[in-house]
Amino acid sequence: QVQLVESGGGSVQAGGSLTLSCAASEYTSATNCMAWFRQASGKEREGVASLYIAGDNTYYADSVKGRFTISLDSAKKTMTLLMNELKPEDTALYYCAAGAGRWSYGRYSCSLSSAFEATYWGRGTQVTVSS
Repeated sequence: QVQLVESGGGSVQAGGSLTLSCAASEYTSATNCMAWFRQASGKEREGVASLYIAGDNTYYADSVKGRFTISLDSAKKTMTLLMNELKPEDTALYYCAAGAGRWSYGRYSCSLSSAFEATYWGRGTQVTVSS
């Protein structure tokens, strides 16, 4: 059972920055992809960003492209999400997830919209952006 533990949430004013971290207890054959999801109050959970742990493929939701950066420290089994230019609409509970992607045109894809399927979830960390 893979354990995922998020940290780094908090409150910030619009335009500010936060960095979230997700520490994984282990990697398995079923966790080639790691991702961040978020769920705002009263809304459905949505994918934010994902990456392939054995390559340099990263994927972002359109709403965060250019503002958020996902990265992985493989040795520490820790994924981070650097969030810049935060907006009030980024306010949500942010979840770390690990799971599988799929091969697509000779490349392993962890795309949130077409490939990634989460198997493990963290408990979430709250991000609140005030205007």
